[in-house]
Amino acid sequence: MIIVHDTFVCKPGNASKLAKLFKEVMADSKELLHIVTDMTGQYNRVILVSQYTDLTDYEESWKRMEKDAEKMKKMSEKMAGYTDMYLTGSREIYRVW
Repeated sequence: MIIVHDTFVCKPGNASKLAKLFKEVMADSKELLHIVTDMTGQYNRVILVSQYTDLTDYEESWKRMEKDAEKMKKMSEKMAGYTDMYLTGSREIYRVW
């Protein structure tokens, strides 16, 4: 099993807005476990925590999403302007032992 952390460092005042947007847009994602915001450490972070059986499953999830043109269109419309809410981001993939 693998766990993926997609981390967004938001502009001040935007972390909760971005977290709410992700929660709305990704409500039907079976892989998404949590959307978390910081309480300590670096400020203004939103982290999406997802789980997959392996890297192949992770790659397949992207392919499934890309295949569904209508879903991608709706997601793009809802996510319009989201890049204005954050400064930088990163992705970490962990193996669960």
